[in-house]
Amino acid sequence: MREVLEQLSRGEITVDEAASQLAVSGIAALDDFARLDIGRHGRKGIPEVVYAPGKSVEQLLGICGSLLEHSGRAILSGIDNGQLHAVDQAFGDKVAVAVEEAGCLVLREPGHDPGPTGGRIGILSAGTADIRVAEQARVIAEEMGCEVIKAYDVGVAGVHRLLEPLRQMVEARAGALVVAAGMEGALPSVVAGLVPVPVIGLPTSTGYGFGGDGVAALMSMLQSCCPGLVAVNIDNGVGAGATAALIANNAATVNAPR
Repeated sequence: MREVLEQLSRGEITVDEAASQLAVSGIAALDDFARLDIGRHGRKGIPEVVYAPGKSVEQLLGICGSLLEHSGRAILSGIDNGQLHAVDQAFGDKVAVAVEEAGCLVLREPGHDPGPTGGRIGILSAGTADIRVAEQARVIAEEMGCEVIKAYDVGVAGVHRLLEPLRQMVEARAGALVVAAGMEGALPSVVAGLVPVPVIGLPTSTGYGFGGDGVAALMSMLQSCCPGLVAVNIDNGVGAGATAALIANNAATVNAPR
């Protein structure tokens, strides 16, 4: 993108030619199975994240190689043990972050660590069983340059556990909070009623029997009477982390000294 703009500024190409090149400059096509949005981070502040389920090992390796070549980083979510082993065998020296319980893997070329943006978020989980999804949110937020303050197993069954970590997050001026909860999904509503920042409810597929696959938690968050709470879909830690980080990063930019 920068090269195209520099050519335009030097008068080497026309505005129409620049527009045409920019339209395709952020795309890397791989045979007939993938068109990678390598310009996404520069365009909207959220990097391309590869959803691993449903992809063959060969496709996944090709995608990782292309992302490393074009952007110096590959972020994978939902990766299983077989895929993880194959990627590690092929790109072991590039592995920067590996959170097996969350199915998250980050590959990086040297010099492509995410720089701090000044953004800060908090992540809470209601129970230990919700940590696997909360960790997805942490990984993507940190890859977007955010500082993450986390506190796990602070659900409503012992709500007194919530007070101290929540106070720390508010005092640290976290720009947004992600709250992961399964079962009845009550914790996000409680948190949203106590803090002055946006809360992203993250329902998880944790629970018993009817509704225990995350449906009850999602419905509870959607029916919350607390303004300032929104919800992503069940187990969508990547979406929750990206949204919270985008809010916090924009807030940090607005509040930065000029």
